[in-house]
Parts: sequence; structure tokens; C-alpha cells
Amino acid sequence: MLKEDVQKVIEEIRPQIQMDGGDIELIEVSDQGTVKVRLRGACAGCPGAAMTLKFGVERILKQKVPGVKEVVLAPE
Repeated sequence: MLKEDVQKVIEEIRPQIQMDGGDIELIEVSDQGTVKVRLRGACAGCPGAAMTLKFGVERILKQKVPGVKEVVLAPE
């Protein structure tokens, strides 16, 4: 249930990330509310990726999906 809700929100924000030449992929959602994602394309090596992740993706997911505690990058 939680994973499906997270995936829906990821799909909503994906076009904004793709406009900057990047992409986001949902890897895993733990029972504790940790969401693992992988940033691709321009986002993969971008110095601003951590800011996008914490202040963009994480903030939106926490607002829209109760139960999300944090969003972290999955190792490549």
C-alpha cells in the first residue's frame, strides 16, 4: 500500500525532473518509511541532486504520503 502511494507521487513529480534532463526511479520502500530512489541522467552527477532529493522529493512525499519518514539515494 505504502509503496503504491509513493510510486503515484513519484510519477507526478517525474516530469519536473525530466524537464531538467534527469529522471527518478523508485527502488524500495521500507516498513519504517524510508524511501530509496535512484536519480538518473543529468541528476546522477549533479551537485544539486541532494538538494532536489531532500527539499523537493522528500518534502513532497512527506506531505502527500503519510508514513514516509525520509528519502535516500540508493547506491548505483
